[in-house]
Amino acid sequence: MNIALFGNRIEAKYQKDIQSLIELLHTKGCTIHIHHKLYTALEDTFDFEFDLHIFRERREILSLDYFISIGGDGTFLDAVLLVGNAGIPILGINTGRLGFLSNTATEEIPYAVDCLMEKNYKTEKRSLLQMEQKEDLLGDDNFALNEISIMKRDSASMITVQVKLNGMHLNSYWADGLIISTATGSTAYSLSCGGPIVMPSSGSFVITPIAPHNLNVRPIVIDDSAELEISVEGRTESSLLALDSRSYTLKHRRIMQIKKAAHQIHLIQLPNSTFLSSLRNKLNWGFDKRNS
Repeated sequence: MNIALFGNRIEAKYQKDIQSLIELLHTKGCTIHIHHKLYTALEDTFDFEFDLHIFRERREILSLDYFISIGGDGTFLDAVLLVGNAGIPILGINTGRLGFLSNTATEEIPYAVDCLMEKNYKTEKRSLLQMEQKEDLLGDDNFALNEISIMKRDSASMITVQVKLNGMHLNSYWADGLIISTATGSTAYSLSCGGPIVMPSSGSFVITPIAPHNLNVRPIVIDDSAELEISVEGRTESSLLALDSRSYTLKHRRIMQIKKAAHQIHLIQLPNSTFLSSLRNKLNWGFDKRNS
């Protein structure tokens, strides 16, 4: 079985857990492919007595069985970019903070490895957003799992975001910015700006304004088959465009098309983990600190 390990940096308190993961996979007879950044983060601490295949690019991992992201949700989003449309199932091991996507704790590593070996898990298909622009600003990395955001660049006045939905005018958003979120991303930036939580399987996207000038402009849930056409105006020449954690300069009055991407991400959910359990655990639903 061929398994890829990905991460950016590992805090000292988690390094033994990751060493145990690698040694356990080796014991199970797996061929281990490790991203060069993760290998660099570990090589000064550990002396591995077996071969690890170091990779850097997507084309080197196209035929692998599993992809394990080690870090927080930000690391998981980087993993999604690297996997792209390869269709490799991704498991997130959480060494970060909240962990909606990286929802497997380090103490669950032996259990998680057993589940992978026995194929005892569920795979959730998560939709992505895709952005297209005549100037081809993003190349092949024009997709996002959580959200596509448009924001003013500085403390200057608000921007105006013109939005068409399936060719019809939806709204002119006078705001600090606008978030177009997937159902997966509804628990991320959109939630912090007042957007609703949406079940991942609902087939929906969410449009959430950031600090709108008109307080009666609220988030709206749309079908994920919809196509959006967006342009931005403002007193400055450009705004900030972000796809998940990647940011770019967006020149004003350039037209963008946003729609559901052609490919999906395959998220591994272990038997002891569901989206609902993540909501309860991460958001402390049903928890009363008076009884703790």
